[in-house]
Amino acid sequence: MKLQPDRADTLSVTAHGPGWLAINGERFHHSLLITSDGQNMPWPCQQFEALVPAHFELLLGLNSEIILFGSGSKHQFLHPALYQSLIAKGVGIECMDTAAACRTFNILAAEHRQVAAVLLTTAQD
Repeated sequence: MKLQPDRADTLSVTAHGPGWLAINGERFHHSLLITSDGQNMPWPCQQFEALVPAHFELLLGLNSEIILFGSGSKHQFLHPALYQSLIAKGVGIECMDTAAACRTFNILAAEHRQVAAVLLTTAQD
């Protein structure tokens, strides 16, 4: 019997550390938005304290059933006013620290779920 490792047909977070993330082996030194359907783009806000509702309105066009929000090295809750537009559309959002968001994204994407993750990472992490 030939054994082969599972091979995901989607993006996955392959590593992370203070101030960086690796997506499918490629290292990034800025916050990212990634989706299980293969989108990988810079997130326009690098600091949790600088978030405004317009940042979350950018997520409305995604075909995601859930959005994971990685708040950096520590778990921080978003104020509901920031993501009110997502709630109105029926999109779930879960807040957790970035390491937990990376792990959760990988699991849900491997299950072929429609998931997106905003992953904040800063040099101060």
